[in-house]
Amino acid sequence: MSYVLRRMAIAAGLIWLVATLIFLLIRLIPGDPAELLLSGGGVAPDPVAVEELRERLGLDQPLLAQYTTYLGRLSRLDLGTSLLDEHPVAEEVFKRLPRTVELILAAALLAIASGLPLGIMAALRRGSAIDRALSAFASLNQSVPVFVSGTILVLVFAQTLRWVLAGGYVPFAQNPGQHVINLLMPAFTIALGLSTVIFRMVRTTVLETLEREWVRTARAKGLAPRQVLRRHVVRNALGPVLTVLGLQMGTLLGGTVLVEYVFNWPGLSGFLVRAVEQRDYPEVQGIVLTICTLFVLLNLAVDLLYAVLDPRVRHG
Repeated sequence: MSYVLRRMAIAAGLIWLVATLIFLLIRLIPGDPAELLLSGGGVAPDPVAVEELRERLGLDQPLLAQYTTYLGRLSRLDLGTSLLDEHPVAEEVFKRLPRTVELILAAALLAIASGLPLGIMAALRRGSAIDRALSAFASLNQSVPVFVSGTILVLVFAQTLRWVLAGGYVPFAQNPGQHVINLLMPAFTIALGLSTVIFRMVRTTVLETLEREWVRTARAKGLAPRQVLRRHVVRNALGPVLTVLGLQMGTLLGGTVLVEYVFNWPGLSGFLVRAVEQRDYPEVQGIVLTICTLFVLLNLAVDLLYAVLDPRVRHG
């Protein structure tokens, strides 16, 4: 329990630190944020409009007062109001957030489901043709950017074979089957790169574990190869996989930006691109804070799951 509380306290501190950094970085940008938001096409904005926007954003107040107001709003899950249509940013963010989380979790599950068994297979057949082929494919796969692999998947499965739609989104409650079909290609696109990392990590870990003395002892006691693999080898390979997942969460979140655009998936990353293009300051701030918070929470979940698999972590 102390480990859980400690990790949760660290996560809360990180979220506060991220929120503070976002607040400071936006205000440390050279120039007046209100003037930058209203300027366009090289035309100087109306000073009256600039002053009104400064007042609306609270930029006319002292920095400490702005920070206090900012933290107070965050404590109420208030991310501000959009400059364009004046809708609450939190409302749009919380509507799109589950779609991005669903995409990330589906990609992680696909990556584990493919990278874990293939890594074990390559390790058990070290030096064989299967091992060389899987390693070569992993190297090739890791060198392909997500927008390239996504475009290729659309070309092959949507345009040529016509097995699935090229993109789009259907709510699960409306049509569960179509929802899953539309989810598969973007999730698989993100999972390709992660599965390569997991494959290499599992292969290396299994090879190292097979040389451990306690594995040789288990074999000497007469345990069946499957029991040795399941009880002693695979369980120890899951720890590094979870570590990799935690380290790769930032990559997954970054990969969703291009993937959501390619497959027209209405998630949080696509919303961020639109907000940046339209220079909607409150939306950008709210979305970046939400993505950073999601990254911290996902890493917290990975740490807690790692502690379940390896009790030594809880008592370390």
